[in-house]
Amino acid sequence: MRTLYKGFIISVLFSATSLLVTSRAAAQDGRPATGFDSDSVVVEDTTTTYLNEISVLSSRVPIVWHKQARMVTTINTDAVRATPSQSINDVLKYSASVDVRQRGPIGAQTDVGIRGGNCDQAAILLNGINISDPQTGHNSFDLPLTMMQINGIDILEGPSGKITGSSSLMGAINIRTEISDVNRLWANVETGSYGYLSTGIRYDFAGSKRISSNLDDLDGIHFKNSLSASYTRSDGYSRSSDGHLNMDYKTLKTYYEGQYLDENMEVRWFAGLSSKDWGSNHFYAKYDEQFEHTFKTFAAVKGNNKKGAVIVSPSLYWNHSNDRFELFRNNPEAYPFNYHKTNVYGFNLNNYFSWAAGTTAFGGEIRNEDLVSGNLGEPLDHPKHIKGTDRYYDYGLNRTNTSLFLEHNIIKEKYTVSAAMLAIKNSWAQMKMKVYPSADLSMLIYQKGFHFLRLYASYNSSLRMPSVTELYYSVGGHKADSHIKPEEVNAFEMGLKYNKSYFSSSLSLFNNRMKNLIDWVRNTADGEDAVWRSVNFGRVNSSGMLIQASYRPWRHYKTFSFKGIGFSYSYISQTKKETSGIQSRYALEYLRHKFVATLDLGIFEVCNFSLFYRFQNRTGTYTDTEGLVHRYKPYGIVDARLCYGYPLDMIEFYIEANNIFNKKYYDFGMIPQPGFWFMAGVKFKL
Repeated sequence: MRTLYKGFIISVLFSATSLLVTSRAAAQDGRPATGFDSDSVVVEDTTTTYLNEISVLSSRVPIVWHKQARMVTTINTDAVRATPSQSINDVLKYSASVDVRQRGPIGAQTDVGIRGGNCDQAAILLNGINISDPQTGHNSFDLPLTMMQINGIDILEGPSGKITGSSSLMGAINIRTEISDVNRLWANVETGSYGYLSTGIRYDFAGSKRISSNLDDLDGIHFKNSLSASYTRSDGYSRSSDGHLNMDYKTLKTYYEGQYLDENMEVRWFAGLSSKDWGSNHFYAKYDEQFEHTFKTFAAVKGNNKKGAVIVSPSLYWNHSNDRFELFRNNPEAYPFNYHKTNVYGFNLNNYFSWAAGTTAFGGEIRNEDLVSGNLGEPLDHPKHIKGTDRYYDYGLNRTNTSLFLEHNIIKEKYTVSAAMLAIKNSWAQMKMKVYPSADLSMLIYQKGFHFLRLYASYNSSLRMPSVTELYYSVGGHKADSHIKPEEVNAFEMGLKYNKSYFSSSLSLFNNRMKNLIDWVRNTADGEDAVWRSVNFGRVNSSGMLIQASYRPWRHYKTFSFKGIGFSYSYISQTKKETSGIQSRYALEYLRHKFVATLDLGIFEVCNFSLFYRFQNRTGTYTDTEGLVHRYKPYGIVDARLCYGYPLDMIEFYIEANNIFNKKYYDFGMIPQPGFWFMAGVKFKL
């Protein structure tokens, strides 16, 4: 650990020195370079696509959306606001390539996967900072972030190892925030079915004012700050066999972000907190009064120079979480509570420069994951006291992931070529440094202004280290294997992107060849007490396609009644399926078909109506409380949102309805999802 901390300190000092040197050189050089994505131009909204949005998710260098050789779906602020959503998880339900499997209301706990992957196989980023949970992907969306802060969501489909290191196998989700340039106050309150209540407030304040909207045209230095807080609760939509609440939910979140920028450099810093309690019904075992509490904090700082021969972008972050699981709620005598505490320290350095042969990026990351637990990990030489109890953390795991990358891009008007290598070494697996290559190609077939057709193809390889739960969770009918191997994938993709001022569409075809796929399986022949075991499946291949299209006539015709329509469809097929007697919990329970359709209508100029339809058909089976095995049935859900904003959106009244036709369906095991859900609220912007 001492060596690790020394490495952090040396890296930070080196990066700070480099940043100052390149900033001073930039002041003399005067050559502009792109920093963060603050100066992007949005030309699409609820199509979940930006056209000129500069992306840092698919590459280590900024590349505008239409030149990328990867499928990156972007959901901007307007699209987020238009959905009948109470959480980020709800917003993601309307992306065809994303599998959102909820346990409980309002995303009390949600597993989010991409392209058939599970919740552990998708990396979660906040403003480009990796906040994935090494304990378990079940808790990755306990985000220390309020809904009011969200400026957009980027979904990178397919392996993203060259961006996220060892945290991603099937994709990544980046949640973006932004601070207003002027002093501004937001507030909201909403209520609805099942005792739902949510309220939030956000205040942005600037230390100085811009003289222009151009980032490179500032009057001296500029400070910006944003602070928000929210509280949400619900009674839940079910009760235990004894009549007690067992899906109740409450959470408190606070988030702060600051920014400093001048003509030479930009620095951003973040800090957030999330405290959440929820009744866990029978989410993990057959007992229906389980309970869980999580407490998460997050802090990070990142920066970059805006001018100079070399753009240096260091970031330093810390993620902390406490988790308490109660198999029998408020009854430790029946079964002792499980306690876990995780600290993740990371330092990332991304640099790039342009020269005659293109743009080259290089850098690396050191990420240390430290967990202590009452039941997960290897026995500790020195157990640590669990605060507020008379117990100790007797087990733990500490592992350090070191990754280095090199990427070169040739970005021309007609084509984009990118090649990269990621080298990874992890202390836990005692693995030697291993290299994972990737290559992307994008070619322009036709273009006239914003009207274009582009073809792309890519090859990417990546890996994912097992979560601590997959390695050591051996309680409650589970038996983990501490010797399972990391997952690996080789992914091939090709597709087309077409865009016109009021119409856009895309098609992607992909093939993933996975090795050592990790899953929990059990033999149902062993009866009701069959044990779930973590295993490496071996080689599993999957193929699929994604089609998206949207028509926005209001961009071409002056109409307020019909604003747009869109649809997206995803299909996936795997070579490995459930066999007789063998039941899978994740890998073989993917969405074979998912179809999403949206309709946006304008009623006068101040009232909007949005209608959403989702159809899902999942493979796999689940076992009910009586031990009977059922296949997942396909289902369709209709959601809607009606809002009235006046004047100039300073006040907005809205009503939302989820599952309008009260469809009964199952997304995860034997947990029924909520029926008709109604909500009404009001938002203020001053």
